[in-house]
Amino acid sequence: MISGISQKVILPIFLLINFIPLGKTSDFNKNNYSKNKLIDQFIGDRYFKDIKSPSSDYSITQKQINFREYIQQDLDFENYSLPLLVSLSEKKEELIIQSDIQSEINNILSAQGNVSVSYKGKFLKADSLIYDKLNKKISAKGNIVLILGDQIFKISQLEYSFISEQGYLLDVKGYINTAKFIENLYSNFNLSDINKLENLLDLEKSEVLNTPGKVENWIFSTDKMTIDGTKWRSKKAVFSNDLLELKQVKVVINSLEAIPTGEKVRFKTSLNYLIFDEKVSIPFWLGERTLNTSEEFFDFDNRWTLGYDNLDKDGYFIGRKFNSIDIFDDFVIDLEPQFLIQRSLRGNTKSFVKKDDSITSEKVKSNTSFKDYFALNAKIKGPINNWDLEIEKNINSFDMNKFADAFRFQTSLTKEINFLNSKWDKSFYGIYRERVWNGSLGEAEIYRGFGSRLEKENSWVINGFKKTELLSLGLANLTAEALNTKNLVTKLKGHLFYSLDQQFPISVEEPKNKSIDTSYKYISEPIIKGLNFKTKLEASYSFYEDGAHQEYLGLGLGPELILGNFKNKTFDYTRISILPLYKFKSGDSVFKFDQNYDKFTLDIAFDQQLFGPVVLKSNGTLDLTSDSADHGEFINSKISLHWKKRSYEFGIFYQPHNQSGGISFSLFGFK
Repeated sequence: MISGISQKVILPIFLLINFIPLGKTSDFNKNNYSKNKLIDQFIGDRYFKDIKSPSSDYSITQKQINFREYIQQDLDFENYSLPLLVSLSEKKEELIIQSDIQSEINNILSAQGNVSVSYKGKFLKADSLIYDKLNKKISAKGNIVLILGDQIFKISQLEYSFISEQGYLLDVKGYINTAKFIENLYSNFNLSDINKLENLLDLEKSEVLNTPGKVENWIFSTDKMTIDGTKWRSKKAVFSNDLLELKQVKVVINSLEAIPTGEKVRFKTSLNYLIFDEKVSIPFWLGERTLNTSEEFFDFDNRWTLGYDNLDKDGYFIGRKFNSIDIFDDFVIDLEPQFLIQRSLRGNTKSFVKKDDSITSEKVKSNTSFKDYFALNAKIKGPINNWDLEIEKNINSFDMNKFADAFRFQTSLTKEINFLNSKWDKSFYGIYRERVWNGSLGEAEIYRGFGSRLEKENSWVINGFKKTELLSLGLANLTAEALNTKNLVTKLKGHLFYSLDQQFPISVEEPKNKSIDTSYKYISEPIIKGLNFKTKLEASYSFYEDGAHQEYLGLGLGPELILGNFKNKTFDYTRISILPLYKFKSGDSVFKFDQNYDKFTLDIAFDQQLFGPVVLKSNGTLDLTSDSADHGEFINSKISLHWKKRSYEFGIFYQPHNQSGGISFSLFGFK
């Protein structure tokens, strides 16, 4: 999760000086310009009259001379604003400086008042700028603003020497849009982009709009950034996704050092901190890593995992995700070693069957060794032509005698295709020992299998009615636990599945404004209150190679009620949802994992704000099938307690049905 944060801090800072040409600067001396030279340097077919030759030490102010009239009189050149001090070229590769007052004395070029600098499509504004031609040193002071497309940086002072390649930036504060950052980094812009972004110069917002599922906009700051050759250093850099108050979430990066090389940046840090509400600090370590233009910005996967899995890991465990490792041709591998806390404390395990028994046999208690205290999750992913390959492996013990029981494997090859005038997801997959929960039948296991699936999902809104449609069909060869015995059976299976979920507003109060301000402390977007009715339609048909088949039609209808605004401290938000589902079914599967057994179920969800940001969430499926052994009991369930704020959310959850749990963390984005 935290790796993406530091990756974004470096590249914007690297650009703060990139507007300056590192090789040479075109000296401005009007005495040296002939008519032919000017014609060569201006773009288009232009004609000039005789040119007056002022001395090299000059001073021109807009109060004394109307600049446009000066150009028209001396150059007979309409609609052109002459950039002074460095270059007369309109080429974007050269540095162009404009200001109210310009002067050159003893090879010291000075610009005062509304200084504007453009270079390679990047723009900088400042109150004053000085360039020492002999010592190749540039400095700027006062209200410095650097604009790179949608990226904005404010600086109080900068200084840089092209000879020693050393300099510094003071009081840097920036607004970063990660979605367009790479595009802005390598694209050119027009002067109109400056005016377009003037309204964004106030970095702290009074109102913001939530960007669901995306965290793209960040505020960051550092007191001082130093440059020494290719190395950029900052003792402390801070940034936040909270655009309103900049205090709900802060990420503090300490001892930051970055080395840009081409389109990559290698950086390292010391111990860093994730700070919540300026009160709680959680340390984390980034180490050394490399960011390139092909990587995603801000990968917020939590690198530390604290979880509970009683079936495979005998209880509590802790894990740490490593940085992604490049293998070859855009393929990367992600590794997460885990330490099985509860198994190591007990000194025994109940996660494996007896040696030489069938994989579907009952698990037995056995003593453990040091090799049983560790587990590993590994994922390999990358492109193959127009396909995306992903391989996931889980090892729950490093005892080779238990390897067949401790190893789980999944792989998929997916691609988006056009079929029947719409977009579908086409996939091929392979599995080894996949756990499947099947309601009141409990957990079943697919021992091995391979197959292909074609799937399409659409969501849309019509007159306030929300609809989600899913269509899936596939064919697979599977070896799995039989329906009525512990034996493994191998069969060919085909399936066709369709579902349609709908939500109809009955009495709903839509918020007048979708944006939020500082009064919204606990939520990232306004609550849509009221009563809705939800419907569910499911249709499924499965067939097997021995002639067996099963099918069902499922119908569900139920209310969802949402109360409160979630702005007060106590009981200001309640959500209740009830959805009964009845299945008209026939036939039987040859496997346990996909048998349509539960005819009548009731899905229940209840969320309640307790106090401030503390929210209790629960959901489950109640079995109402009359002839079921679990009649009247929950066959799926989850309960969680959340600390919910505008910019982030923590949660701890437990799932009683499969004896698993863990910790969740989310950040919310705004614009």
